[in-house]
Amino acid sequence: MSKPKTRWIVIFSIIVVVQFIVLFDSGQPPADAADTIDKADTAWMIVASAFVLFMTPGLSFFYGGMVTAKNVISTMLQSFIALGVISLLWYLVGFSLAFGDSIGGIIGNPLTFFAFHNVGLNPHPALSPTFPLLLFALFQLKFAIITPALITGSFAERVKFTSYLIFMCLFAIFIYSPLAHWTWHPEGFLRKWGVLDFAGGSVVHMSAGFAALAGAYILGKRENNNHQPANIPFILLGTGMLWFGWFGFNAGSALAANGLAVLAFATTNMASASAMITWVMFDALVGRKISAMGACIGAVVGLVAITPAAGFVNLGQSVFIGFAAAIISNLAVYYKQKRTSLDDTLDVFPCHGIGGIVGMILTAVFAKDVGLIYGQTQTFLYHLLALVIVGGFTFGGSYLIYKITGKITRLRVSPEDERMGLDMSQHSETIHPMRVEAA
Repeated sequence: MSKPKTRWIVIFSIIVVVQFIVLFDSGQPPADAADTIDKADTAWMIVASAFVLFMTPGLSFFYGGMVTAKNVISTMLQSFIALGVISLLWYLVGFSLAFGDSIGGIIGNPLTFFAFHNVGLNPHPALSPTFPLLLFALFQLKFAIITPALITGSFAERVKFTSYLIFMCLFAIFIYSPLAHWTWHPEGFLRKWGVLDFAGGSVVHMSAGFAALAGAYILGKRENNNHQPANIPFILLGTGMLWFGWFGFNAGSALAANGLAVLAFATTNMASASAMITWVMFDALVGRKISAMGACIGAVVGLVAITPAAGFVNLGQSVFIGFAAAIISNLAVYYKQKRTSLDDTLDVFPCHGIGGIVGMILTAVFAKDVGLIYGQTQTFLYHLLALVIVGGFTFGGSYLIYKITGKITRLRVSPEDERMGLDMSQHSETIHPMRVEAA
């Protein structure tokens, strides 16, 4: 058995200390306030939370099918491991940074809900007025999980697993939690400006897209970036899981079992359908073959673009949002591949970054009563300003986090490990059957 490295001893020691801290925490969840809890809202939010969690395994199949056969397991694990890492981090401090008592509209007080202290079974008047605060915290956890997982597509096939773990933790604390606070906390400065982001167009998709852009730039090109996807059925399966889970992502963001949730459910489906068909028809129009992978990417781009708008637009507008996002992201993928040297492995920025931007802009155009088409300019202008702030903060902050991570441990695997494939070099596993030598 190999001798454990010092960094793993340190990490394990930290985990043990944290276990003892939370084990002896005296804070107990308050009793269930049955007279103020809406059972329908509570039931729906439990279901929606499960839906959103299902998206991360879906993403692992979606990404895992796109990479080369020697990197399938490592790519899928980079998504899957976030279920564990971010759950513990969110419990310890992430939820408090995102939704704790506001400090100047910038960040939550880390002590407000530290280790879920005071996060119990009673509703919260501002965050979850009709269902337990603990359920709201768990619902929001699923968004925090999938965001760093989305980023992994940009540096797939060359990132060192330990460096990714460090980056993921720092990103969740210093990028994701502040963005969630700005946008969704009642005192967050973007929310007070009137910026509309129903379910995470900026918090999740723009942040992942710009962090992916920084990651692709920092890690550089792969030694061989001309590859064939390992498993198209995995991509189809992952897309189906994502589409299914996205109903919880968007409709759950109504935070109630009501008409708004139904509207978000419907606009989510129509935007994705529109984007999928637009993507494959556009491919055919410019002389490319209609492909399963193109259909899947188009569907996901539609889901991304409708996310900020899902509860603010009607069905016809959602169809247009999917249509517009599919064409713009399709062109962005093409020009990224043909006109730049950027190696964003799975096109995270053109799909999630650009898709999120399109969705945020069109939200400000179509949002009922306050959109540009209703003659209102304030929301539109604040959205443009928010895009600059979120994009600059996420790209610059992520760039700095990559640099800090690189000082702690090497970001990229060695050329030999990259040629071997990350499945074997990082995890000693493979999707190919292992041959057992006869005794």
